[in-house]
Amino acid sequence: MNDEKTVFTEEKRAVSPKDILLIVGPTAVGKTDCAIQLARRLNGEIISADSMQIYKKMNIGTAKVTKEEQSGVKHHLIDIITPDTDFSVAEFQKLAFDAIDDIHKRDKLPIVSGGTGLYINSILYDMDFSKTHSDISFRDQLTKECSEKGNIFLHDKLKGIDARAAERIHPNNVKRVIRALEINYVSKSNMGDFSTDIKLNSKHNPILIGLNRNRAELYERINIRVDLMIKQGLVEEVRALLMKGYCKDLVSLQGLGYKEIVDYLNCKCDLAEAIEILKRGTRRYAKRQLTWFKRYNQIEFFNITEYETSIVLVNDIIKFLEQL
Repeated sequence: MNDEKTVFTEEKRAVSPKDILLIVGPTAVGKTDCAIQLARRLNGEIISADSMQIYKKMNIGTAKVTKEEQSGVKHHLIDIITPDTDFSVAEFQKLAFDAIDDIHKRDKLPIVSGGTGLYINSILYDMDFSKTHSDISFRDQLTKECSEKGNIFLHDKLKGIDARAAERIHPNNVKRVIRALEINYVSKSNMGDFSTDIKLNSKHNPILIGLNRNRAELYERINIRVDLMIKQGLVEEVRALLMKGYCKDLVSLQGLGYKEIVDYLNCKCDLAEAIEILKRGTRRYAKRQLTWFKRYNQIEFFNITEYETSIVLVNDIIKFLEQL
């Protein structure tokens, strides 16, 4: 932590020009509600660190926070690109830091909330993307190979070139698999591991809060969320995207909640199977998220299951912040 003392109060706080509060955790744990309550209590604004909520027209499957749920708290980096637009971690980092600077200038607290590990890394660590090597034609070639031969083929190719990266990256995370292959192809070197290769953010003072629940409770919340998405019209949302001409192979439509429904609409499975596959995939994703976030030495975890109400949880988080 930064040596500079920060003073918090329940309704208003003295904002250090370096402070960033990050609220992270697995999908469906309750990050949105917690971040909004903290923003209202601490005079903050929220920056989304969710790689799916950046897309317009994709609301139900991303569990996107509604205007009503935002409770008048300003949110950044939601609904910023169309589903067929490429978007990188480097672009997220630039937009996030621009928002952080803007929020600080208005004497407010930036609260980064989300579960996309790479986005969180770009805030927590000094990651200079200006030196990143790229080759769009090679990337397109890999994307075509993946479409024709599948995720496992591409992951096996990475395994033969950079076994350490292949061990870290799940075969279904096609974007990162392609990125690792691209880095190796262009720079003739392997993709680094953030836990050993990069340093903590030197410009800001990130304060990292992790949220968790007992596993059975979290998994039940995931199952309930998926059922609610179906009731809210997830199938119709995906059908509308396809009818607008958005290709099923787009990164956006390969996300959880979309690829499963695309398969159903393409008659690869029935709806009940698609729903069960989505629930199982989301539970597995939540497990991977927790594994990712537990690697952070500076994180302070709060188990929501242990709290009777969200108000008590938020009070405890504020008490923790006051002691920094």
